Amino acid sequence: MKIHFCGGAGVVTGVNYLIETNGNKILVDCGLFQGNKELEHKNSEQFAFDPKEIKAVIISHSHLDHVGRLPQLVRSGFEGKIFATPPTIEFTKLILEDSVRVLEEKAQKAGVVPLFSGAEVDEVMRRFVAVDYYKRTEIAEDIYFTFYDAGHILGSAIIDFEGGKKKVIFSGDLGNPPAPLLRPPDFLEEADYVLVESTYGDKNHESPQDCKTKIEKAIEDTLARGGVMLIPSFAMERTQQLLYHLNDLVEHHRIPRVPIYIDSPLALRITEVYKKYPQYFNKETTFEIDSGDDIFNFPGLRFAYSSKESKAINEVPPPKIIIAGSGMSQGGRIVHHEIRYLPDSKNTLLFVTYQAEGTLGREIYRGATEVEILDQLITIKAHVEKITGYSAHADQQFLMNWLGYFKKSCYAESLTACHALKKIFVVQGEPEAATTLKGLICDELGINAETPGIDEIADI
Repeated sequence: MKIHFCGGAGVVTGVNYLIETNGNKILVDCGLFQGNKELEHKNSEQFAFDPKEIKAVIISHSHLDHVGRLPQLVRSGFEGKIFATPPTIEFTKLILEDSVRVLEEKAQKAGVVPLFSGAEVDEVMRRFVAVDYYKRTEIAEDIYFTFYDAGHILGSAIIDFEGGKKKVIFSGDLGNPPAPLLRPPDFLEEADYVLVESTYGDKNHESPQDCKTKIEKAIEDTLARGGVMLIPSFAMERTQQLLYHLNDLVEHHRIPRVPIYIDSPLALRITEVYKKYPQYFNKETTFEIDSGDDIFNFPGLRFAYSSKESKAINEVPPPKIIIAGSGMSQGGRIVHHEIRYLPDSKNTLLFVTYQAEGTLGREIYRGATEVEILDQLITIKAHVEKITGYSAHADQQFLMNWLGYFKKSCYAESLTACHALKKIFVVQGEPEAATTLKGLICDELGINAETPGIDEIADI
């Protein structure tokens, strides 16, 4: 078996792994590179393989850096099936359709051809096959996969891949338990090889209680100044987590009742999908829903679907709270609010999502006093704060705990198949985070670990 690291190695995004086994070629994820211009340029390059030769694609979850190049894969000749959980399929449709519009706008501005079209998204959706958690599924002769709950976003999966008598675990993006709404990631014990994400391989998050306390204080301080709280947020998972926490704070009178805007049509459509899959929620959330609590609605919450409704938010005097995409301030409606509100010291820009290298959000978070937004030079006088407890990614401590469950040796000779962990590939992280986690794995777990680069091939 060979694993070709076509993306998601040495970087967080562009996740794309090619597995060659038993005469078949299988992809795990097929995502867009996101970040600086050099990284995003890779999205226009040809694939490192012939898409016509790919038997199937297995998708861990529906974030754009895991599914965003599927339309290009289809356009380049891929004719196989794409396997994912039911929520992942629905989310992928929404995210890819939304991306068509965004990419067309970017391409028009740059004078280039868009990365993909709506027709190609439709073709992608026709190739999906829904597979739920814990169902061992055959792709080809003697090649199987099983989805386990990754706890990252609704429907996200750890992929247990079996081929050529080897078992390889792809962590996908692991969640950050205990999280609002979702169950914790499943712990697995058997694997020959593991590919583990390392987005926060060098950091630990705040506790959930610290997280809730901090957002409460940040809101109270901003509103006391008569300001506007801006929260750039991913349309998926982070917005729903915020709604869940804000619902609790409002209903228990922990924050003043002011207008709270969700200014993201995509987030609103995604929230409707969340409502369709309550069976994926954790026990606490399920109990609240069964008790009659509408966890995604509360007094003061307002929705901006159209651009006219988005612009009308500016006519409402502060104090107010605005949650809008995109999460890294790389586009979307949040940038228009940032232009308007960042120059005022009464306001607050609160980051609750990961800010990738090369993004506007990362630049602001690092302390920039001036930034360029939509060709305008904007002075930053607003308070800039960050809460890491909302991260949907596992931190260093959880990653080490999760990896610690894998068996390093086999003692039961009677087992029909016994898999002992031989090596861990540390992926989906920036170099410092991946290298730090690799060192811990080698020193504390006593397991051989590598940090592969893009286009490296592992023969296992």
